[in-house]
Amino acid sequence: MDFDEDPLGPLDPNFAANFVRDMRRPPCQLYLISPLDVTGGFADRLARALDAGPVAAFQFRVKDMDQHDAARLAEPLQRICADREVGFIVNDSVSLAKRLGADGVHLGQGDGDPREARVTLGPDVQIGVTCHDSRHLAMEAGDAGADYVAFGAFYPTTTKETTHRPDPVILSWWSALFELPCVAIGGITPANAAPLVAAGADFLAVSNAVWGDDEAAAVQAFAAVLAGSGSPG
Repeated sequence: MDFDEDPLGPLDPNFAANFVRDMRRPPCQLYLISPLDVTGGFADRLARALDAGPVAAFQFRVKDMDQHDAARLAEPLQRICADREVGFIVNDSVSLAKRLGADGVHLGQGDGDPREARVTLGPDVQIGVTCHDSRHLAMEAGDAGADYVAFGAFYPTTTKETTHRPDPVILSWWSALFELPCVAIGGITPANAAPLVAAGADFLAVSNAVWGDDEAAAVQAFAAVLAGSGSPG
């Protein structure tokens, strides 16, 4: 399937104007994604970030690395998360998630079927799926048993190459129709996050906005935005 074209067609722009967040949904939460380099003093930085404010989950994202080496790097970070009751999510690799006994796995469109991941990982592991800017892919992921869907990139990002740029209205549409949580990703900073929260995001997935500078100050800044209940400004 061509990921660039959503077979459901364009969303009505008035949908966003009429959207009101369902107060029965939990408030939007922060979801940290690791930088690609988690060596050196990164474990200390992670602990500092998690101690600075509320974080729901941490995604371990490394590329082109032997699984044994990845597991060696992941284990101390996983302990830091476990000590703080922060979910530890592995990016891309179902086998690494199983090896670590991780809390979850995040799958891109080319990283395998959520149904197969469920068989491998069991009923209690969180499975997330990247859905770019496609409502169709998100509904397919939900049907396949995903625990959350991720839309993005909403803003320009240097973390990874992106070709999809959804409008925030997709978050409004999703959260109005489905109980399954949705994650907003891509170039999100404390300065531009509020419209995504107001549009209906259940989680903000952030990486460079935290690790690119003072991680504790960044987490505190996001916490202040999220405490504002998502009203822009």
